[in-house]
Amino acid sequence: MTRAVAYYRVSTAKQGASGLGLDAQRTAVEGLCTTKGWEIIAPPFTEVESGKRDDRQELTKAIAHAQITGAKLVIAKLDRLSRNAAFLLTLRDSGVDFVAADMPDANSLTVGIMALVAQQEREAISQRTREALAAAKARGTKLGNPNGAAALLRAARGNTAAMEAAQRNANNHAERLRPVLARLRREGLTSLGAIAAALNAEGVRTPRGYRWHASSVRNLMARLAN
Repeated sequence: MTRAVAYYRVSTAKQGASGLGLDAQRTAVEGLCTTKGWEIIAPPFTEVESGKRDDRQELTKAIAHAQITGAKLVIAKLDRLSRNAAFLLTLRDSGVDFVAADMPDANSLTVGIMALVAQQEREAISQRTREALAAAKARGTKLGNPNGAAALLRAARGNTAAMEAAQRNANNHAERLRPVLARLRREGLTSLGAIAAALNAEGVRTPRGYRWHASSVRNLMARLAN
C-alpha cells in the first residue's frame, strides 16, 4: 500500500485553535488518500504561519519524514501557495513525491513554472512599489512607515529568505549540470556558444527554465568554479 504524509497550513493562531481551515484541508487530504487507497502513516504536520513567511519548520519536518519513509507528501491546496516562491522551490527540490488534493496532476515541472511566476510577480510588485514611492517623493509627499522599523525588518527577512532559496536552487542546478558540462568538454565543445547550443539541443534548461546562451553558460562555469 502506498504511504502518505499529510501537511496542512493555516495563516493565524486563531484558525489553528478553532480548526477553521484545517477541517477542510483534512477532509480534502483524507478524501484523496481514501480514493487512491493510500495510508497516512503519521500524525499530520500542521503549520500555523503566515503565507508571506518562507521559513516552514513543519514543512521541513514533513518532507524529512516522507524522505526517510519513502512516503508521498500530500497537501490540501497548492494554489493558495502559488505566490510563495520559496515554498514552491523547497517542495520541488526536495526530491519527495508530492500530491496536492486540489491539483492532483501537478508535478515538479508545474511547481517549477509556478515558482518562476511567483518570483516574477514578487519582483514586479517590488518595482511598482519603488516607482510609486519615487513618484510620491517627487510630489513632495513625506515618506515613512506608520508601523515603524519592525515591519521593514520583517519584509527584509522575507525577501532575504526568498533570495537564499533561489541561490540554493541555482547552486544545486549547477552541480547537477557539472557532469554534463564535463562530458561536453570531452566531446570537444569548448566555446560558450557551442556548449549553449548542445545544452539546448539536449533539452536542458537554465535554473529559471530558459534556453541557454553564451552568457548563461559563462555564469554556470563561474558558479561551478566558486
